[in-house]
Amino acid sequence: MYSFKIEIAGFCIRCEVSFEYSYKLCRDYLTGRDEEMSVRITAEDIKSETKRNDECGQYPHSEAFIESLALYRKICSLLALKDTVLIHGSSLMTDGAGVLFCAPSGTGKSTHTRLWRQVYGDKIIMVNDDKPLVRMLDGTPMIYGTPWNGKHRLGTNMSAPLKNICFLQRGEQNVITEVDRAKALPTLLRYTFRPDDPPETMAMLDTAEKISKNVRFWDLACNMDPEAAKVSYEGMIGK
Repeated sequence: MYSFKIEIAGFCIRCEVSFEYSYKLCRDYLTGRDEEMSVRITAEDIKSETKRNDECGQYPHSEAFIESLALYRKICSLLALKDTVLIHGSSLMTDGAGVLFCAPSGTGKSTHTRLWRQVYGDKIIMVNDDKPLVRMLDGTPMIYGTPWNGKHRLGTNMSAPLKNICFLQRGEQNVITEVDRAKALPTLLRYTFRPDDPPETMAMLDTAEKISKNVRFWDLACNMDPEAAKVSYEGMIGK
């Protein structure tokens, strides 16, 4: 059994797992702070997560990897009660503010944020390329890096005020359009982790609504050319 404490989204969480994989995955987030909550992954948790993985048509993974997913699922379920939600997407920081790109798998979220880094260089810091957390903190949505940052392992142990959420779709031309906040909320919920327990789900919905009232939303049709990064940057951030 491995027992360690991590700090994510400003919370200190003790984690108890069977495999070293999760400990190594979380090493950039280890902390000596006093724990505020704890999570223990059991054999039943791993079995349940394996079933989810199979039902989603994912490739078979090792028990160690599956355990790391079960760990994050339990953490996100707990944090749903703390005004904190997981929103699937690729996120970055530029000009002191966070930008989150959401889209169905395979659309090109990671490719698009790579184009931002290619075009704007050191102005861009990757927050998390897959599973960032967003926490409502004193009325401001803050986006946080987490150890679960995608197959490319792109992310930073950091936080930034989240200012823009952009929904991506493929297009021949690069066009960005602002979306009304109320109309954007149902789309945002497609990418927001939904816990199994009803109280946690209700808390998640409440937090997602708060987030939607404090960010700007955009639809971006884009291709894979560097111009796509310029169009989205200038549309959301300004020239």
